[in-house]
Amino acid sequence: MERLLKDKLPRHIAIIMDGNGRWARKRSFDRMRGHQEGIESAKEVVKCCRELGIEVLTLYAFSLENWSRPAIEIKALMELLKRYLRAELPELIKNGIRLNVMGDTHTLPEDVREMVSEAVRKTSENKGMILNIALSYSGRNEIVQAVREIGKDLKERKITLEQINEDTFAHYLFTAGLPDPDLLIRTSGEYRISNFLLWQIAYTEIYVTDVLWPDFRKDNLIQAILDFQKRERRFGLTHEQIEKA
Repeated sequence: MERLLKDKLPRHIAIIMDGNGRWARKRSFDRMRGHQEGIESAKEVVKCCRELGIEVLTLYAFSLENWSRPAIEIKALMELLKRYLRAELPELIKNGIRLNVMGDTHTLPEDVREMVSEAVRKTSENKGMILNIALSYSGRNEIVQAVREIGKDLKERKITLEQINEDTFAHYLFTAGLPDPDLLIRTSGEYRISNFLLWQIAYTEIYVTDVLWPDFRKDNLIQAILDFQKRERRFGLTHEQIEKA
């Protein structure tokens, strides 16, 4: 395999972890088996990103729309999340990883919300990679909430209309203070954004793989980064302008 260029690593990688159900169905397992195996993929990707020196890893774990799934599956997913946090919190602390959770967390069951808050608090002083987990998240809802907060601050005269620009708006998003993703990976071969980071991925490089999430491991991540490193990121400029820069 080709070698990664350390000076061209993405600062922020975001992943739409898709394909758990199909992985299980292909093997005649129940869906939860797919989710359980998907946790192993997440653990390996977190470890690999930390070792590479990636600054931020964002994982799309549970969307606001996912609450429409069968109650029994939602309950099992929440239990799986608690099990992951309980098992991985010591590793996060040991490896200096700071956990951040974004989304409408007030919709989470109380015991899950408390465990998430505790994990975020216990890792808040860590100075290494940021593991950003999207839980009960919706990109459109995030933007609507930002507009509401801006409207509130305008009404209370905390900001003026003239102060509102792209940088100001970004400050009101869940990802405030984080760099926008450089690389968005979607597994399972689906060519959809699925309401994920709609504002933040304006200039993000997108990599789609047919690999189902439970089969996604270190080699697949490396391949995605290698593909990213071959691309020319122009941010609206021409090739000639980039060459002169």
